[in-house]
Amino acid sequence: MNAPPCGSFANGVHQLPVRIYYEDTDFSGVVYHASYLRFMERGRTEYLRLSGVDHQALLQGDIPLAFAVRRMQIDFARPARIDDLLNVQTRFIAARGARIEARQSVLRGEEMLVSAEVQIACIDLEGRPRRLPKSLVLLLAPFLVGQ
Repeated sequence: MNAPPCGSFANGVHQLPVRIYYEDTDFSGVVYHASYLRFMERGRTEYLRLSGVDHQALLQGDIPLAFAVRRMQIDFARPARIDDLLNVQTRFIAARGARIEARQSVLRGEEMLVSAEVQIACIDLEGRPRRLPKSLVLLLAPFLVGQ
């Protein structure tokens, strides 16, 4: 059974609330840099789920498909701390060929903490790039910002 989607869309931008727990922090009490990668991964996953993309169906297709981050450029502007409530914003800019281009931001209120440009590759289980299925592109089309 598929999990229900988390977060919501507003003007093509997926919003995912994330609370900071002790496990997300380092010895100094600020969020460990790799935790932001997990938060952004959750944002991208929930974006796909809410737009109707079923990861299990992709894996069980005639050619099993998955997604992998190919490139990520990150700017860490400000730290978050335990108990902060953050908002992970995810925008898919384009979906063509074998890739999806995304921009993500992690905010505390209106304050930008982290921003990233992400290129996601659609791959088969051997790790080779595969064209995005037309059905997936059609599901994403209404949510794309900038296409």
